[in-house]
Amino acid sequence: MTDRLYYTDSYTRQFTARVVEQIVLDERPAVILDRTLFYPESGGQPSDRGTLGGVEVTDVISRESDRAVLHVLSRPLPSTDAQGEVDWARRFDHMQQHTGQHVLSQAFLRTAEAETVSFHLGADSVTIDIAAERVTPALAEKTEEIANGVVIGDAPVRAWFPAADEIAKLSLRKTPDVDGALRVVAIGDFDLTACGGTHVAHTGEIGLIKILKVEKQKKNTRVEFRCGWRALGDYSRKNTLVNQLAADFTCGIAEVDQAVAKLRAEANALRKELKSAREELIGHEAAELIASAPVRGGWKVIRKAWAGRDANEVRGLAARLTAAPGTVALLGTGGAKAHVVLARAQDIDRDMNQLFKSAIALLDGARGGGDARLAQGGGVSADLSAVERVLNEAERELFK
Repeated sequence: MTDRLYYTDSYTRQFTARVVEQIVLDERPAVILDRTLFYPESGGQPSDRGTLGGVEVTDVISRESDRAVLHVLSRPLPSTDAQGEVDWARRFDHMQQHTGQHVLSQAFLRTAEAETVSFHLGADSVTIDIAAERVTPALAEKTEEIANGVVIGDAPVRAWFPAADEIAKLSLRKTPDVDGALRVVAIGDFDLTACGGTHVAHTGEIGLIKILKVEKQKKNTRVEFRCGWRALGDYSRKNTLVNQLAADFTCGIAEVDQAVAKLRAEANALRKELKSAREELIGHEAAELIASAPVRGGWKVIRKAWAGRDANEVRGLAARLTAAPGTVALLGTGGAKAHVVLARAQDIDRDMNQLFKSAIALLDGARGGGDARLAQGGGVSADLSAVERVLNEAERELFK
């Protein structure tokens, strides 16, 4: 079993060790050392990175059979003795986020009586899922205040392996089902829980704890947050964005939300005006097409295709055209997502869906359908000439 030095010291970055086993894991070289400072992925916390004997450590895994720590390498290790060095920036980031998670989990337990059911520490996102169906903004703000109060208090963080009789006396927030000795992490007198991860020595090192988003996740609530350097980076990005918006709107930062609301209202008004204008234009276009349409078999048949026209407009035009009795509309648009619409008036006895299925076969991979009055589809790349061939085939089948 590998001696896991990080259990008692999360701050040392360099160590020497002896290789006790060399293996190949998924076609990658890996070694087991007699001792290590490298943390293997576990409990929602990613593994450490760094070097062994100058060779990059690409992953660290705990072997289930004997809990030996596998150090996956970018290339084989040249010797049986190695100097190891942990990537400190990554390690300290994980220490900040994981210790901050302990504080936040206990804070939610106090404000919402909600236990943490899962924890995820990604390269950017940090989340906990808590057993609460709803967390209001006011509750999240209160929880955040309590958590940051613990940070400001700079409480000591202690990690140790209690004796069996001592464990029975501890009021742990969460006791996992583990084989072997149980490691406990205490944050002052605020939180006490079992955990095998790496943590800071005092809560002041966590830095700011900031909740970014709260959203429902099935019967639980997912809370996204940042701690320390990640929180500072998030604040810096958002501060830059807000200052840029204030400059663009020529207003103060406190007035940005009002400026955005005004812009949104103006955009909605313009969108309505544009929609009304487009509908009016489509009405005029429909009238012109009907007036100039040739008559076949007693019906006015309008067959037309465009290059790159919006499919929604084509559908709207087909509906306008076939509102007139005795009218058939065979329309299409070419482009990256070609679209064909076949429609007919209420008084015409033809199955447009059957017509569509026959004609659309000319566009390889196209899909769609409809009913007796209107059928449509496409979704594949096709130029104008290909769409026109489909419409020609549809007209041919219409009068077959």
